[in-house]
Amino acid sequence: MEHQHDHDENSPASFWGSRYGIGLLVLGGIAAYFLLTEHLAHVIGALPFLLLLACPLMHVFMHGGHGHGGHGGHTGKSPDNFPDAKKEGDRS
Repeated sequence: MEHQHDHDENSPASFWGSRYGIGLLVLGGIAAYFLLTEHLAHVIGALPFLLLLACPLMHVFMHGGHGHGGHGGHTGKSPDNFPDAKKEGDRS
């Protein structure tokens, strides 16, 4: 059973597959590791303030305003409660 592949023997390999690309990925990983370990204390020190900041931001963006300001929010009435609402069997 033979399989045909559409690889061109003369096509250049991608940069990330070359040894320079792999070396760059390794160096980038090492740099990311040291950046995270050295600056983790700064991030942890700011976490309480970030949590306090998250509360009003979540209130503003997640509640959606609850229809305040006359934007036609939910009135709490169903269409059946309106006197001129037609029922499904009505013909008039």
